[in-house]
Amino acid sequence: MRPNFPASPVKSAPRTAFRCYVEAIADVLSGHRSQPVITAADGRQVTAGELLDTVYRFARELAAQGIGRGSTVSLFAGNRPEVLAARYAANLLGARVVSLYQGMAPDALAKIARSVDTNLLVVEPDWQEAAERLLSRARPPQVYAFGPSPLGEDLLARAARHPADPMPGAARPEDDWCIRHTGGTTGVPKGVRMPHGPYQDMLPFGSVGAGAPPRFLACTPLAHVAGNIADATLLAGGSVVLHREFDPGDVLTTVERERITHLWLLPPLIYRLLDHPALAATDLSSIRRISYGGCAASASRLRRAHEVFGTVLYGGYGQSEAGAVTVIGPEEHQDLAQDGQATVGRAIPGVDIAIHDAHDGRPVPTGQVGEVRVRSGQAMTGYWRRPDLTAQVLRDGWVHTGDVGYLDEGGYLYIVDRLKDMIIVVGGHVYTHELEDLLLTHPAIAHCAVFGVRGADATEEVHIAVVPAAGHRPEHGTLRDFVTERKGALSAPAAVHIVPDIPLTPVGKPDKKRLRTMLSAH
Repeated sequence: MRPNFPASPVKSAPRTAFRCYVEAIADVLSGHRSQPVITAADGRQVTAGELLDTVYRFARELAAQGIGRGSTVSLFAGNRPEVLAARYAANLLGARVVSLYQGMAPDALAKIARSVDTNLLVVEPDWQEAAERLLSRARPPQVYAFGPSPLGEDLLARAARHPADPMPGAARPEDDWCIRHTGGTTGVPKGVRMPHGPYQDMLPFGSVGAGAPPRFLACTPLAHVAGNIADATLLAGGSVVLHREFDPGDVLTTVERERITHLWLLPPLIYRLLDHPALAATDLSSIRRISYGGCAASASRLRRAHEVFGTVLYGGYGQSEAGAVTVIGPEEHQDLAQDGQATVGRAIPGVDIAIHDAHDGRPVPTGQVGEVRVRSGQAMTGYWRRPDLTAQVLRDGWVHTGDVGYLDEGGYLYIVDRLKDMIIVVGGHVYTHELEDLLLTHPAIAHCAVFGVRGADATEEVHIAVVPAAGHRPEHGTLRDFVTERKGALSAPAAVHIVPDIPLTPVGKPDKKRLRTMLSAH
């Protein structure tokens, strides 16, 4: 059974006067001003009225600095209530927001900050060393901090001088609410321009099935998908609990103590919950929805998650460039295969999916692998100041995703790999995600990542980083035989690296670039 989603988000009725998503959230918050809606990582409670007042005060301070439509406000801060308030304030004024991730190299952060013409930067006081490295490479005209700091003006103190009277929104549907940079796992991050109109329409999807009212635990960066779900939660009249970072033990404790109904987790983080010793003793009865996506997921691990957490899993596939594309609902998880590949679901209302040959561009038959193309009203406006790249990806109304996949007879989409993540070996190519799915069925493997390493003759070899399951230490020969028997010698690993964990990018995806650098010389 598919989730009972609202009507199509991309075919909404014409608006006579556009009201952005911040105004919609403000309408909800103003109806229950005394109700706590955010619990900070330090336990501090923020009511709807306090959050709303902060948004309006921030907006007035930003406006006093000349921030408005066409401006860029960049945020370099962690999971704190003020981050949401600052984003809402900037978007209310019609400015675009750029989130800078902790953990990215200072040069990369500075390049992003400069490229988007940052007018005003707000930094995390607790990240002083990282912020100083950033500011030494790129200093915008105005720098604020979320509290007293030598890094810049205290935004909280300056905003407190302003009245908290409501302000009308200045954004238009075509204005960028943010520029989201790609994860950088396959190259230099590209800035994806995301307009207000489609975002406003998509928000109701983010809390479907999450409880009435939903209670969302943000244990991954608000700068990424957790921020979108926080918006959806507040729009639905719910509340948000913030963690500074993901820790499986802390997440389990908080789920039970705070009666959390909704979690957003990348698949590697679901695996860490499943493997945590406190899981069996944790009361999980409050959970109504666990949303996951962002990278490939193991069918066997998802089956296990369905058994442990119950009928609460909502998977999906999407891209910053294309928006949300597919969904697989809770009931559909019980039909996942015991091994092999997990589907990412079927197209959400208003989205078209087509599979074309990546070389000649022709449509391929059902069940045949090709490049995934998406047509949707949620598509990006384009890449920031990269018309060349935009023209490559947006063609004739379709987003050329760069992902390799196929559709089955039931319309379910399967993502096999990224075009750029295929390992070109002698005699053919190896899809890394497909091989990872197979390896995760091996009882000695808790987690793994497959990546290619180029040899002296310019050909690539298959390398595997493996986190062993408790009590196991898989051998290279054993895994080579396991893969060869099931996938053939073409996919057999040239090297197996035993590692304590798989490093993740700042947004929580396996960091294969880092793995390649760390391990390829060994």
